[in-house]
Amino acid sequence: MATGHTVKAFDDDLGQLRALVAEMGGRAEQALADAVQALVRRDLDAAVRIVEDDKRIDELEVEVERHAIRLIALRAPMADDLRDVLAAMKIAGVIERMGDYAKNIAKRIPVLSDIKGIEPISILPAMARSVSDMVHAVLDAYARRDAAGAVRVAESDRTVDDFYNSIFRALLTHMMENPHTITASTHLLFIAKNLERIGDHATNVAEMVYYAATGHQMAERARGGDPLAAEEE
Repeated sequence: MATGHTVKAFDDDLGQLRALVAEMGGRAEQALADAVQALVRRDLDAAVRIVEDDKRIDELEVEVERHAIRLIALRAPMADDLRDVLAAMKIAGVIERMGDYAKNIAKRIPVLSDIKGIEPISILPAMARSVSDMVHAVLDAYARRDAAGAVRVAESDRTVDDFYNSIFRALLTHMMENPHTITASTHLLFIAKNLERIGDHATNVAEMVYYAATGHQMAERARGGDPLAAEEE
């Protein structure tokens, strides 16, 4: 049977692990907000900073993995505790991908810095706010082990999918009517796709949070149609 000291040591280690994941999540959330703001303002300096700052998210993912492996090796957690440790390690990997998508948005800003008059770009900030809300909510659900909150995050992904489909149609129409904007519109389409993928990853985190909290898989949700789905298969 574990002693009180052993239990406290495990709780401390798990707390450190969760703190690392929380820092990763906060940095990814900030990177997303900064990338969208830099896009709207055509802020090239901010875009460069976002790309550079992504390195810290990558470093944190390595720290999470090392900490989780050490915790499993030294503490041999069981049942709920083991699910917590494994969820933290998997969630860190997903958050790292979110950071990559925010970085990808920032990388496209220099190409778009001199482009004006593409109306669908006005929808992107609204889509980004919905995605940011998902990321923030799922990090809160993770911190609280909130299964119900995780379900709400997964359900809200439909809104992001609807935004993406609307932007896809608007940009396609814009390119047909204004062929000289095809290059810029294509970059905007990929930015919208990056936002949509961050929403998908937030849903993945929600599913992990739900499993860690309950020991059960979240019920599968219906996904919105993706005009580019065939390209990813």
